[in-house]
Amino acid sequence: MKILRHEIIHRVEERLHRIYGDTGELMVERFCMLLGRYGVGKVSPRRHGLWTENDVVLISYADTIRDEESRPLEVLRQFCTRRLKNTVRRIHLLPFFPWSSDDGFSVIDYRQVGGQYGRWEDIERLGDDFGLMFDLVLNHCSMESSWFREFVIGIAPGRHYFLPVDPNVDLSSVVRPRPWPLLTKTATRGGDVWVWTTFSEDQVDLNWQNPDVLFEFLDILLWYLSKGATMLRLDAVAFLWKEIGTTCLHRPETHEIIKLFRDTIEIVAPDTLIVTETNVPHEENISYFGDGDEAHMVYNFTLPPLLLYCLLREDASSLREWAVTLPDLPRGRSFLNFTASHDGIGVRPLQGILPDAEIAWLVEQTRERGGRVSMKRNSDGSESPYELNITYVDALKAADDPELSRRRFLCSQAIVLALRGVPAVYIHSILGTPNHIEGVEGPGGYNRAINRRKYRKDELDRILDDADHPQGAIFATYTRWLRRRNNHPAFHPEAGQEILDLGPHLFGLVRTGLRQDETIVCVFNVTACERRIRYSKLHPHFERNGTARELLSAETIRTGPNRSLVLPPYHAVWLALR
Repeated sequence: MKILRHEIIHRVEERLHRIYGDTGELMVERFCMLLGRYGVGKVSPRRHGLWTENDVVLISYADTIRDEESRPLEVLRQFCTRRLKNTVRRIHLLPFFPWSSDDGFSVIDYRQVGGQYGRWEDIERLGDDFGLMFDLVLNHCSMESSWFREFVIGIAPGRHYFLPVDPNVDLSSVVRPRPWPLLTKTATRGGDVWVWTTFSEDQVDLNWQNPDVLFEFLDILLWYLSKGATMLRLDAVAFLWKEIGTTCLHRPETHEIIKLFRDTIEIVAPDTLIVTETNVPHEENISYFGDGDEAHMVYNFTLPPLLLYCLLREDASSLREWAVTLPDLPRGRSFLNFTASHDGIGVRPLQGILPDAEIAWLVEQTRERGGRVSMKRNSDGSESPYELNITYVDALKAADDPELSRRRFLCSQAIVLALRGVPAVYIHSILGTPNHIEGVEGPGGYNRAINRRKYRKDELDRILDDADHPQGAIFATYTRWLRRRNNHPAFHPEAGQEILDLGPHLFGLVRTGLRQDETIVCVFNVTACERRIRYSKLHPHFERNGTARELLSAETIRTGPNRSLVLPPYHAVWLALR
Protein backbone atom coordinates (compact mmCIF):
# COMPACT_ATOMS: atom_id res chain seq x y z
CA MET A 1 0.00 0.00 0.00
CA LYS A 2 2.99 2.31 0.52
CA ILE A 3 3.83 2.04 -3.19
CA LEU A 4 0.27 2.80 -4.17
CA ARG A 5 -0.06 5.75 -1.81
CA HIS A 6 3.26 7.33 -2.74
CA GLU A 7 3.22 6.75 -6.49
CA ILE A 8 -0.41 6.78 -7.61
CA ILE A 9 -2.90 7.63 -4.87
CA HIS A 10 -1.88 11.28 -4.79
CA ARG A 11 -2.42 11.45 -8.55
CA VAL A 12 -5.85 9.85 -8.14
CA GLU A 13 -6.73 12.41 -5.48
CA GLU A 14 -5.80 15.24 -7.84
CA ARG A 15 -7.90 13.75 -10.64
CA LEU A 16 -10.93 13.34 -8.41
CA HIS A 17 -10.54 16.93 -7.28
CA ARG A 18 -10.40 18.16 -10.89
CA ILE A 19 -13.53 16.18 -11.76
CA TYR A 20 -15.68 16.69 -8.68
CA GLY A 21 -14.19 19.67 -6.86
CA ASP A 22 -13.61 19.64 -3.11
CA THR A 23 -15.65 16.48 -2.62
CA GLY A 24 -12.98 14.60 -4.54
CA GLU A 25 -10.76 14.43 -1.45
CA LEU A 26 -13.47 12.45 0.36
CA MET A 27 -13.46 9.76 -2.36
CA VAL A 28 -9.84 8.66 -2.09
CA GLU A 29 -10.46 6.28 0.78
CA ARG A 30 -13.42 4.85 -1.10
CA PHE A 31 -11.15 4.34 -4.10
CA CYS A 32 -8.51 2.53 -2.01
CA MET A 33 -11.10 0.24 -0.45
CA LEU A 34 -12.38 -0.69 -3.91
CA LEU A 35 -9.03 -1.88 -5.26
CA GLY A 36 -8.98 -5.28 -3.59
CA ARG A 37 -12.28 -6.48 -4.99
CA TYR A 38 -12.75 -9.65 -7.06
CA GLY A 39 -9.27 -10.96 -6.41
CA VAL A 40 -7.49 -8.52 -8.69
CA GLY A 41 -4.54 -6.64 -7.38
CA LYS A 42 -1.53 -8.80 -8.22
CA VAL A 43 1.08 -6.96 -10.25
CA SER A 44 2.37 -9.15 -13.08
CA PRO A 45 5.68 -8.35 -14.78
CA ARG A 46 5.75 -7.18 -18.38
CA ARG A 47 7.82 -9.83 -20.05
CA HIS A 48 7.55 -8.62 -23.63
CA GLY A 49 6.23 -5.08 -23.22
CA LEU A 50 2.63 -4.15 -23.92
CA TRP A 51 2.55 -5.80 -27.35
CA THR A 52 4.62 -7.62 -29.95
CA GLU A 53 4.62 -8.05 -33.72
CA ASN A 54 2.34 -11.07 -33.22
CA ASP A 55 -0.50 -9.05 -31.75
CA VAL A 56 -3.52 -9.18 -34.06
CA VAL A 57 -7.01 -8.56 -32.69
CA LEU A 58 -10.05 -10.41 -34.04
CA ILE A 59 -13.34 -8.50 -33.63
CA SER A 60 -16.44 -10.68 -33.24
CA TYR A 61 -19.83 -10.96 -31.64
CA ALA A 62 -20.23 -13.88 -29.28
CA ASP A 63 -22.85 -15.44 -31.55
CA THR A 64 -21.46 -14.76 -35.03
CA ILE A 65 -21.29 -18.56 -35.45
CA ARG A 66 -24.10 -20.74 -34.15
CA ASP A 67 -24.59 -24.43 -33.57
CA GLU A 68 -27.74 -26.04 -32.15
CA GLU A 69 -25.66 -28.37 -29.97
CA SER A 70 -23.39 -25.83 -28.19
CA ARG A 71 -23.52 -22.40 -26.61
CA PRO A 72 -22.37 -19.68 -29.06
CA LEU A 73 -19.36 -18.70 -26.94
CA GLU A 74 -18.17 -22.29 -27.03
CA VAL A 75 -18.75 -22.46 -30.79
CA LEU A 76 -16.66 -19.30 -31.23
CA ARG A 77 -13.90 -20.77 -29.07
CA GLN A 78 -13.85 -23.97 -31.11
CA PHE A 79 -13.73 -22.00 -34.38
CA CYS A 80 -10.90 -19.76 -33.20
CA THR A 81 -8.77 -22.54 -31.73
CA ARG A 82 -9.27 -24.71 -34.82
CA ARG A 83 -8.83 -22.11 -37.56
CA LEU A 84 -7.14 -19.05 -36.03
CA LYS A 85 -4.72 -20.31 -33.37
CA ASN A 86 -1.27 -18.81 -34.04
CA THR A 87 -3.01 -16.45 -36.49
CA VAL A 88 -4.69 -13.97 -34.14
CA ARG A 89 -3.60 -13.41 -30.57
CA ARG A 90 -6.44 -11.38 -29.06
CA ILE A 91 -10.22 -11.34 -29.46
CA HIS A 92 -12.42 -8.28 -29.07
CA LEU A 93 -15.57 -9.94 -27.79
CA LEU A 94 -18.33 -7.45 -28.60
CA PRO A 95 -20.93 -6.90 -25.84
CA PHE A 96 -22.08 -10.26 -24.54
CA PHE A 97 -24.24 -8.89 -21.73
CA PRO A 98 -28.05 -8.93 -21.50
CA TRP A 99 -29.22 -6.14 -23.81
CA SER A 100 -32.34 -4.59 -25.34
CA SER A 101 -31.15 -2.96 -28.60
CA ASP A 102 -28.17 -2.02 -30.80
CA ASP A 103 -26.85 -5.59 -30.82
CA GLY A 104 -25.54 -5.39 -27.28
CA PHE A 105 -24.62 -1.73 -26.86
CA SER A 106 -27.80 -1.02 -24.90
CA VAL A 107 -26.74 -2.94 -21.79
CA ILE A 108 -29.29 -4.18 -19.26
CA ASP A 109 -26.83 -5.75 -16.80
CA TYR A 110 -23.08 -5.10 -16.99
CA ARG A 111 -22.13 -7.95 -14.66
CA GLN A 112 -23.92 -10.83 -16.39
CA VAL A 113 -23.39 -12.84 -19.57
CA GLY A 114 -26.48 -12.93 -21.79
CA GLY A 115 -28.06 -16.36 -21.52
CA GLN A 116 -28.29 -16.62 -25.31
CA TYR A 117 -24.46 -16.53 -25.48
CA GLY A 118 -23.35 -18.75 -22.63
CA ARG A 119 -21.76 -18.27 -19.21
CA TRP A 120 -18.80 -16.55 -17.61
CA GLU A 121 -16.90 -19.84 -17.61
CA ASP A 122 -17.21 -19.94 -21.42
CA ILE A 123 -15.52 -16.54 -21.61
CA GLU A 124 -12.82 -17.53 -19.15
CA ARG A 125 -12.16 -20.67 -21.19
CA LEU A 126 -11.81 -18.56 -24.36
CA GLY A 127 -9.37 -16.41 -22.39
CA ASP A 128 -7.16 -19.43 -21.75
CA ASP A 129 -6.12 -19.38 -25.42
CA PHE A 130 -6.53 -15.71 -26.43
CA GLY A 131 -6.20 -12.30 -24.85
CA LEU A 132 -9.67 -10.78 -24.47
CA MET A 133 -10.99 -7.26 -25.01
CA PHE A 134 -14.27 -6.35 -23.30
CA ASP A 135 -16.41 -3.28 -23.93
CA LEU A 136 -17.02 -0.75 -21.18
CA VAL A 137 -20.21 0.89 -22.47
CA LEU A 138 -19.83 4.03 -20.41
CA ASN A 139 -22.03 6.70 -21.95
CA HIS A 140 -25.40 5.00 -21.67
CA CYS A 141 -27.33 1.91 -20.59
CA SER A 142 -30.63 0.30 -21.51
CA MET A 143 -33.96 1.72 -20.42
CA GLU A 144 -34.70 -1.85 -19.30
CA SER A 145 -31.81 -1.83 -16.81
CA SER A 146 -32.42 -1.98 -13.08
CA TRP A 147 -30.70 1.41 -12.80
CA PHE A 148 -33.28 3.07 -15.03
CA ARG A 149 -36.17 1.29 -13.33
CA GLU A 150 -34.89 2.76 -10.05
CA PHE A 151 -34.79 6.18 -11.70
CA VAL A 152 -38.41 5.84 -12.83
CA ILE A 153 -39.56 4.66 -9.40
CA GLY A 154 -37.38 7.18 -7.59
CA ILE A 155 -35.23 4.93 -5.42
CA ALA A 156 -31.47 4.76 -4.85
CA PRO A 157 -29.03 4.40 -6.38
CA GLY A 158 -30.51 4.73 -9.86
CA ARG A 159 -32.63 7.81 -9.05
CA HIS A 160 -29.48 9.93 -9.46
CA TYR A 161 -27.81 7.96 -12.28
CA PHE A 162 -29.44 9.83 -15.18
CA LEU A 163 -29.87 13.31 -16.64
CA PRO A 164 -33.33 14.89 -16.59
CA VAL A 165 -33.21 18.04 -18.75
CA ASP A 166 -35.64 20.90 -19.26
CA PRO A 167 -36.80 20.43 -22.90
CA ASN A 168 -36.85 24.21 -23.34
CA VAL A 169 -33.10 24.52 -22.71
CA ASP A 170 -31.00 25.41 -25.76
CA LEU A 171 -29.01 22.29 -26.68
CA SER A 172 -28.16 23.33 -30.21
CA SER A 173 -24.41 23.33 -29.54
CA VAL A 174 -24.38 19.64 -28.59
CA VAL A 175 -22.60 17.45 -31.17
CA ARG A 176 -24.99 14.77 -32.39
CA PRO A 177 -24.02 11.40 -33.89
CA ARG A 178 -27.64 10.60 -34.80
CA PRO A 179 -30.48 12.43 -36.61
CA TRP A 180 -33.23 11.88 -34.01
CA PRO A 181 -34.09 13.99 -30.91
CA LEU A 182 -31.52 14.33 -28.14
CA LEU A 183 -34.10 14.11 -25.34
CA THR A 184 -36.66 11.37 -24.70
CA LYS A 185 -39.84 11.88 -22.67
CA THR A 186 -40.20 9.40 -19.82
CA ALA A 187 -42.99 8.86 -17.30
CA THR A 188 -41.70 8.59 -13.72
CA ARG A 189 -43.37 8.38 -10.35
CA GLY A 190 -42.72 12.09 -9.94
CA GLY A 191 -44.20 12.98 -13.35
CA ASP A 192 -42.95 13.24 -16.92
CA VAL A 193 -39.27 14.07 -17.42
CA TRP A 194 -37.01 14.34 -20.46
CA VAL A 195 -33.82 12.30 -20.25
CA TRP A 196 -30.67 12.63 -22.32
CA THR A 197 -30.44 9.97 -25.06
CA THR A 198 -27.50 10.69 -27.36
CA PHE A 199 -27.70 7.50 -29.44
CA SER A 200 -31.30 6.24 -29.28
CA GLU A 201 -34.39 6.45 -27.10
CA ASP A 202 -33.52 3.04 -25.60
CA GLN A 203 -29.94 4.09 -24.73
CA VAL A 204 -30.25 6.56 -21.90
CA ASP A 205 -27.16 8.58 -20.99
CA LEU A 206 -25.65 8.21 -17.53
CA ASN A 207 -24.97 11.12 -15.22
CA TRP A 208 -21.21 11.11 -14.71
CA GLN A 209 -21.48 14.27 -12.61
CA ASN A 210 -22.66 11.86 -9.91
CA PRO A 211 -19.52 10.21 -8.45
CA ASP A 212 -21.55 7.11 -7.63
CA VAL A 213 -21.68 6.42 -11.39
CA LEU A 214 -17.88 6.61 -11.53
CA PHE A 215 -17.49 4.14 -8.68
CA GLU A 216 -20.09 1.83 -10.20
CA PHE A 217 -17.95 1.59 -13.32
CA LEU A 218 -14.68 1.29 -11.43
CA ASP A 219 -16.24 -1.75 -9.76
CA ILE A 220 -17.34 -3.11 -13.17
CA LEU A 221 -13.83 -2.52 -14.53
CA LEU A 222 -12.33 -4.62 -11.74
CA TRP A 223 -14.94 -7.31 -12.30
CA TYR A 224 -13.97 -7.56 -15.97
CA LEU A 225 -10.30 -7.83 -15.08
CA SER A 226 -11.11 -10.70 -12.74
CA LYS A 227 -12.91 -12.45 -15.60
CA GLY A 228 -9.93 -12.32 -17.94
CA ALA A 229 -10.09 -9.00 -19.79
CA THR A 230 -6.64 -7.88 -20.93
CA MET A 231 -7.94 -4.96 -23.02
CA LEU A 232 -10.77 -2.55 -22.23
CA ARG A 233 -12.54 -0.71 -25.04
CA LEU A 234 -14.14 2.53 -23.83
CA ASP A 235 -17.21 2.76 -26.06
CA ALA A 236 -18.42 6.21 -27.21
CA VAL A 237 -16.32 7.71 -24.45
CA ALA A 238 -15.98 11.14 -26.11
CA PHE A 239 -19.63 11.92 -25.25
CA LEU A 240 -19.31 11.05 -21.56
CA TRP A 241 -19.47 14.37 -19.69
CA LYS A 242 -22.52 16.58 -20.19
CA GLU A 243 -22.37 20.32 -19.64
CA ILE A 244 -25.16 22.42 -21.12
CA GLY A 245 -23.85 25.27 -23.24
CA THR A 246 -20.96 23.19 -24.61
CA THR A 247 -20.62 20.61 -27.38
CA CYS A 248 -20.59 17.91 -24.67
CA LEU A 249 -17.75 16.31 -26.61
CA HIS A 250 -14.14 15.77 -25.43
CA ARG A 251 -14.77 17.57 -22.13
CA PRO A 252 -11.76 17.90 -19.76
CA GLU A 253 -13.60 15.80 -17.19
CA THR A 254 -13.92 12.99 -19.75
CA HIS A 255 -10.16 12.90 -20.23
CA GLU A 256 -9.63 12.90 -16.45
CA ILE A 257 -11.97 9.93 -16.03
CA ILE A 258 -10.06 7.94 -18.65
CA LYS A 259 -6.80 8.81 -16.88
CA LEU A 260 -8.33 7.63 -13.62
CA PHE A 261 -9.15 4.29 -15.26
CA ARG A 262 -5.53 4.15 -16.44
CA ASP A 263 -4.31 4.82 -12.89
CA THR A 264 -6.52 2.01 -11.63
CA ILE A 265 -5.17 -0.62 -13.99
CA GLU A 266 -1.60 0.57 -13.39
CA ILE A 267 -2.21 -0.46 -9.79
CA VAL A 268 -4.06 -3.74 -10.17
CA ALA A 269 -3.28 -5.07 -13.68
CA PRO A 270 -0.53 -3.10 -15.44
CA ASP A 271 -0.49 -5.39 -18.49
CA THR A 272 -4.07 -4.40 -19.33
CA LEU A 273 -4.57 -2.01 -22.27
CA ILE A 274 -7.07 0.83 -22.53
CA VAL A 275 -8.47 1.51 -26.01
CA THR A 276 -10.63 4.56 -26.71
CA GLU A 277 -13.36 4.45 -29.36
CA THR A 278 -13.81 8.01 -30.65
CA ASN A 279 -15.11 8.23 -34.21
CA VAL A 280 -14.09 11.86 -34.77
CA PRO A 281 -11.61 13.81 -36.92
CA HIS A 282 -8.00 12.70 -36.58
CA GLU A 283 -6.58 15.43 -34.32
CA GLU A 284 -9.48 15.05 -31.90
CA ASN A 285 -9.04 11.28 -31.95
CA ILE A 286 -5.35 11.25 -31.02
CA SER A 287 -5.97 13.66 -28.12
CA TYR A 288 -7.01 10.56 -26.18
CA PHE A 289 -3.39 9.47 -25.88
CA GLY A 290 -3.06 12.34 -23.40
CA ASP A 291 0.55 12.75 -22.32
CA GLY A 292 1.06 9.01 -22.19
CA ASP A 293 -1.28 8.82 -19.21
CA GLU A 294 -4.55 8.11 -21.00
CA ALA A 295 -5.29 5.50 -23.72
CA HIS A 296 -2.65 2.98 -24.74
CA MET A 297 -4.37 2.70 -28.12
CA VAL A 298 -6.82 4.72 -30.17
CA TYR A 299 -8.72 3.44 -33.17
CA ASN A 300 -7.22 4.75 -36.39
CA PHE A 301 -10.60 5.96 -37.62
CA THR A 302 -9.30 7.87 -40.64
CA LEU A 303 -7.80 4.75 -42.18
CA PRO A 304 -10.95 2.80 -43.22
CA PRO A 305 -12.67 5.51 -45.30
CA LEU A 306 -9.43 6.95 -46.69
CA LEU A 307 -8.11 3.56 -47.78
CA LEU A 308 -11.47 2.79 -49.37
CA TYR A 309 -11.36 6.09 -51.25
CA CYS A 310 -7.77 5.44 -52.39
CA LEU A 311 -8.59 2.05 -53.90
CA LEU A 312 -11.84 3.13 -55.54
CA ARG A 313 -10.22 6.25 -57.03
CA GLU A 314 -7.10 4.23 -57.94
CA ASP A 315 -4.99 7.03 -56.53
CA ALA A 316 -2.76 6.70 -53.47
CA SER A 317 -1.98 10.43 -53.19
CA SER A 318 -4.33 11.35 -50.34
CA LEU A 319 -3.48 8.18 -48.41
CA ARG A 320 0.25 8.89 -48.69
CA GLU A 321 -0.15 12.56 -47.75
CA TRP A 322 -2.12 11.58 -44.65
CA ALA A 323 0.17 8.70 -43.66
CA VAL A 324 3.21 10.99 -43.77
CA THR A 325 1.57 13.17 -41.08
CA LEU A 326 1.02 10.32 -38.62
CA PRO A 327 3.05 11.09 -35.51
CA ASP A 328 5.96 8.99 -34.31
CA LEU A 329 4.26 7.83 -31.13
CA PRO A 330 6.34 7.39 -27.98
CA ARG A 331 6.75 3.91 -26.53
CA GLY A 332 3.57 2.60 -24.95
CA ARG A 333 1.18 4.21 -27.44
CA SER A 334 -0.14 2.74 -30.66
CA PHE A 335 -2.89 2.97 -33.24
CA LEU A 336 -5.40 0.17 -33.58
CA ASN A 337 -5.49 -0.20 -37.37
CA PHE A 338 -8.64 -1.58 -38.97
CA THR A 339 -10.84 -1.32 -42.04
CA ALA A 340 -14.13 -2.74 -40.77
CA SER A 341 -15.89 -3.36 -37.49
CA HIS A 342 -19.38 -4.06 -36.19
CA ASP A 343 -20.18 -0.40 -36.93
CA GLY A 344 -20.16 1.29 -40.30
CA ILE A 345 -17.25 3.10 -41.93
CA GLY A 346 -17.23 6.55 -40.35
CA VAL A 347 -16.82 9.51 -42.70
CA ARG A 348 -16.34 12.28 -40.13
CA PRO A 349 -12.62 11.44 -39.87
CA LEU A 350 -12.27 12.52 -43.52
CA GLN A 351 -13.10 16.12 -42.65
CA GLY A 352 -10.14 18.31 -43.52
CA ILE A 353 -8.53 15.51 -45.53
CA LEU A 354 -10.88 15.15 -48.49
CA PRO A 355 -13.08 17.85 -50.08
CA ASP A 356 -16.82 17.54 -49.40
CA ALA A 357 -17.38 16.68 -53.06
CA GLU A 358 -15.07 13.65 -52.78
CA ILE A 359 -16.79 12.48 -49.59
CA ALA A 360 -20.11 12.77 -51.45
CA TRP A 361 -18.60 10.66 -54.26
CA LEU A 362 -17.58 8.00 -51.75
CA VAL A 363 -21.13 7.99 -50.36
CA GLU A 364 -22.52 7.44 -53.85
CA GLN A 365 -20.05 4.62 -54.51
CA THR A 366 -21.30 2.92 -51.36
CA ARG A 367 -24.91 3.13 -52.47
CA GLU A 368 -24.03 1.78 -55.93
CA ARG A 369 -22.57 -1.33 -54.24
CA GLY A 370 -25.72 -2.04 -52.25
CA GLY A 371 -24.66 -0.22 -49.08
CA ARG A 372 -26.61 2.17 -46.90
CA VAL A 373 -25.63 5.55 -45.43
CA SER A 374 -26.45 6.60 -41.86
CA MET A 375 -26.86 10.30 -41.15
CA LYS A 376 -26.17 12.63 -38.24
CA ARG A 377 -27.93 15.80 -37.09
CA ASN A 378 -25.93 19.04 -37.38
CA SER A 379 -26.25 22.06 -35.09
CA ASP A 380 -28.17 23.99 -37.79
CA GLY A 381 -30.76 21.22 -38.03
CA SER A 382 -29.43 19.80 -41.29
CA GLU A 383 -28.23 16.23 -41.76
CA SER A 384 -24.96 14.94 -43.18
CA PRO A 385 -23.40 11.48 -43.71
CA TYR A 386 -22.07 9.90 -40.53
CA GLU A 387 -21.11 6.38 -41.60
CA LEU A 388 -21.21 4.03 -44.58
CA ASN A 389 -23.00 0.76 -43.86
CA ILE A 390 -21.49 -1.92 -46.07
CA THR A 391 -19.09 -4.83 -45.73
CA TYR A 392 -15.54 -3.90 -46.69
CA VAL A 393 -15.57 -6.76 -49.20
CA ASP A 394 -18.52 -5.32 -51.09
CA ALA A 395 -17.33 -1.74 -50.64
CA LEU A 396 -14.41 -2.68 -52.91
CA LYS A 397 -16.40 -4.78 -55.33
CA ALA A 398 -15.57 -4.33 -59.00
CA ALA A 399 -18.56 -4.69 -61.30
CA ASP A 400 -18.79 -8.12 -62.97
CA ASP A 401 -15.23 -9.07 -62.00
CA PRO A 402 -15.07 -11.31 -58.90
CA GLU A 403 -11.31 -11.90 -59.22
CA LEU A 404 -10.51 -8.20 -59.41
CA SER A 405 -12.85 -7.61 -56.45
CA ARG A 406 -11.01 -10.21 -54.39
CA ARG A 407 -7.60 -8.80 -55.29
CA ARG A 408 -8.65 -5.25 -54.43
CA PHE A 409 -10.06 -6.32 -51.06
CA LEU A 410 -6.97 -8.36 -50.15
CA CYS A 411 -4.75 -5.44 -51.18
CA SER A 412 -6.60 -3.26 -48.67
CA GLN A 413 -5.99 -5.78 -45.90
CA ALA A 414 -2.29 -6.17 -46.78
CA ILE A 415 -1.86 -2.40 -46.39
CA VAL A 416 -3.46 -2.41 -42.95
CA LEU A 417 -1.36 -5.36 -41.79
CA ALA A 418 1.82 -3.56 -42.89
CA LEU A 419 1.17 -0.16 -41.29
CA ARG A 420 2.66 0.74 -37.93
CA GLY A 421 0.24 -0.16 -35.15
CA VAL A 422 -1.76 -3.14 -33.93
CA PRO A 423 -4.00 -4.70 -36.62
CA ALA A 424 -7.64 -5.37 -35.76
CA VAL A 425 -9.50 -7.72 -38.12
CA TYR A 426 -13.30 -7.89 -38.16
CA ILE A 427 -14.48 -11.46 -38.44
CA HIS A 428 -16.63 -10.66 -41.49
CA SER A 429 -13.57 -9.33 -43.28
CA ILE A 430 -11.49 -12.44 -42.70
CA LEU A 431 -14.53 -14.52 -43.71
CA GLY A 432 -15.04 -12.44 -46.87
CA THR A 433 -18.71 -11.87 -46.00
CA PRO A 434 -20.77 -9.96 -48.60
CA ASN A 435 -23.56 -7.52 -47.72
CA HIS A 436 -26.25 -9.08 -45.52
CA ILE A 437 -29.17 -7.35 -47.24
CA GLU A 438 -31.72 -9.52 -45.41
CA GLY A 439 -30.60 -7.97 -42.12
CA VAL A 440 -31.39 -4.51 -43.46
CA GLU A 441 -34.62 -5.18 -45.32
CA GLY A 442 -36.09 -7.97 -43.21
CA PRO A 443 -38.36 -7.57 -40.14
CA GLY A 444 -36.70 -5.30 -37.61
CA GLY A 445 -33.96 -4.49 -40.12
CA TYR A 446 -31.50 -1.65 -39.64
CA ASN A 447 -28.52 -0.28 -41.56
CA ARG A 448 -25.71 -1.75 -39.46
CA ALA A 449 -27.13 -5.26 -39.80
CA ILE A 450 -25.63 -5.30 -43.30
CA ASN A 451 -22.27 -6.18 -41.71
CA ARG A 452 -23.49 -8.33 -38.79
CA ARG A 453 -24.48 -11.61 -40.40
CA LYS A 454 -24.84 -14.75 -38.27
CA TYR A 455 -23.59 -18.08 -39.65
CA ARG A 456 -24.59 -21.63 -38.90
CA LYS A 457 -21.44 -23.57 -38.09
CA ASP A 458 -22.04 -26.27 -40.70
CA GLU A 459 -22.75 -23.63 -43.36
CA LEU A 460 -19.56 -21.73 -42.56
CA ASP A 461 -17.47 -24.90 -42.53
CA ARG A 462 -18.68 -25.76 -46.04
CA ILE A 463 -17.78 -22.26 -47.27
CA LEU A 464 -14.31 -22.17 -45.75
CA ASP A 465 -13.40 -25.72 -46.73
CA ASP A 466 -14.20 -24.96 -50.37
CA ALA A 467 -11.09 -23.43 -51.95
CA ASP A 468 -13.15 -22.39 -54.99
CA HIS A 469 -15.72 -20.48 -52.97
CA PRO A 470 -14.99 -16.70 -53.05
CA GLN A 471 -15.14 -16.52 -49.26
CA GLY A 472 -13.08 -19.67 -48.82
CA ALA A 473 -10.40 -18.21 -51.10
CA ILE A 474 -10.29 -14.95 -49.13
CA PHE A 475 -10.10 -16.79 -45.79
CA ALA A 476 -7.29 -19.06 -46.96
CA THR A 477 -5.20 -16.17 -48.28
CA TYR A 478 -5.91 -13.87 -45.34
CA THR A 479 -4.99 -16.41 -42.67
CA ARG A 480 -1.88 -17.45 -44.59
CA TRP A 481 -0.73 -13.82 -44.71
CA LEU A 482 -1.36 -13.38 -41.00
CA ARG A 483 0.76 -16.41 -40.18
CA ARG A 484 3.57 -15.15 -42.44
CA ARG A 485 3.43 -11.77 -40.72
CA ASN A 486 4.15 -13.36 -37.32
CA ASN A 487 7.59 -13.15 -35.74
CA HIS A 488 8.84 -10.37 -37.99
CA PRO A 489 10.24 -7.62 -35.72
CA ALA A 490 9.80 -5.02 -38.47
CA PHE A 491 6.05 -5.38 -37.89
CA HIS A 492 6.28 -4.60 -34.19
CA PRO A 493 3.66 -1.90 -33.41
CA GLU A 494 6.41 0.53 -32.46
CA ALA A 495 8.91 -0.37 -35.22
CA GLY A 496 10.05 2.35 -37.58
CA GLN A 497 7.98 3.43 -40.54
CA GLU A 498 8.90 5.50 -43.61
CA ILE A 499 6.22 6.38 -46.15
CA LEU A 500 7.56 6.31 -49.72
CA ASP A 501 6.62 8.71 -52.53
CA LEU A 502 6.02 6.39 -55.48
CA GLY A 503 3.52 8.47 -57.41
CA PRO A 504 -0.28 8.18 -57.46
CA HIS A 505 -0.53 4.54 -58.56
CA LEU A 506 1.57 2.88 -55.86
CA PHE A 507 1.51 3.10 -52.08
CA GLY A 508 4.73 2.14 -50.35
CA LEU A 509 6.33 2.08 -46.94
CA VAL A 510 9.42 0.72 -45.22
CA ARG A 511 9.23 -0.91 -41.78
CA THR A 512 12.40 -1.28 -39.71
CA GLY A 513 12.72 -3.31 -36.51
CA LEU A 514 13.37 -1.54 -33.22
CA ARG A 515 16.86 -3.03 -33.08
CA GLN A 516 17.51 -2.42 -36.79
CA ASP A 517 17.43 -6.22 -37.08
CA GLU A 518 15.03 -6.40 -40.00
CA THR A 519 13.76 -4.21 -42.84
CA ILE A 520 10.63 -4.92 -44.87
CA VAL A 521 9.73 -2.87 -47.95
CA CYS A 522 6.00 -2.94 -48.66
CA VAL A 523 4.59 -1.88 -52.04
CA PHE A 524 0.96 -1.91 -53.17
CA ASN A 525 -0.55 -1.33 -56.59
CA VAL A 526 -3.80 0.54 -55.91
CA THR A 527 -4.97 0.43 -59.55
CA ALA A 528 -6.61 -2.03 -61.95
CA CYS A 529 -3.62 -1.88 -64.32
CA GLU A 530 -0.20 -3.54 -64.13
CA ARG A 531 2.48 -1.20 -62.75
CA ARG A 532 6.29 -1.34 -62.74
CA ILE A 533 8.88 0.37 -60.59
CA ARG A 534 12.66 0.00 -60.41
CA TYR A 535 13.86 -1.63 -57.23
CA SER A 536 16.43 1.15 -56.82
CA LYS A 537 13.58 3.61 -56.14
CA LEU A 538 12.36 1.58 -53.18
CA HIS A 539 15.41 1.29 -50.91
CA PRO A 540 19.20 1.81 -51.05
CA HIS A 541 19.62 -1.92 -50.45
CA PHE A 542 18.41 -2.52 -54.02
CA GLU A 543 21.18 -0.43 -55.58
CA ARG A 544 23.20 -3.63 -55.79
CA ASN A 545 22.22 -7.00 -57.16
CA GLY A 546 20.83 -9.44 -54.65
CA THR A 547 17.72 -11.25 -53.50
CA ALA A 548 14.78 -10.55 -51.21
CA ARG A 549 12.21 -12.78 -49.61
CA GLU A 550 8.66 -11.84 -50.64
CA LEU A 551 6.69 -12.74 -47.52
CA LEU A 552 3.15 -12.88 -48.89
CA SER A 553 4.03 -15.41 -51.60
CA ALA A 554 6.97 -16.96 -49.72
CA GLU A 555 9.11 -16.63 -52.85
CA THR A 556 12.70 -15.49 -53.21
CA ILE A 557 13.09 -12.86 -55.92
CA ARG A 558 16.11 -11.34 -57.62
CA THR A 559 16.62 -7.61 -57.15
CA GLY A 560 19.03 -4.98 -58.38
CA PRO A 561 19.36 -1.43 -59.75
CA ASN A 562 18.47 -2.45 -63.29
CA ARG A 563 15.61 -4.71 -62.34
CA SER A 564 11.97 -3.69 -61.94
CA LEU A 565 9.26 -4.87 -59.60
CA VAL A 566 6.17 -5.81 -61.63
CA LEU A 567 2.88 -5.49 -59.81
CA PRO A 568 -0.33 -6.88 -61.35
CA PRO A 569 -3.60 -5.08 -60.56
CA TYR A 570 -4.10 -4.55 -56.82
CA HIS A 571 -1.03 -6.60 -56.02
CA ALA A 572 0.77 -6.41 -52.68
CA VAL A 573 4.37 -7.32 -51.86
CA TRP A 574 6.29 -7.39 -48.57
CA LEU A 575 10.01 -7.60 -49.37
CA ALA A 576 12.14 -8.75 -46.43
CA LEU A 577 15.68 -7.55 -47.15
CA ARG A 578 18.66 -9.86 -46.81
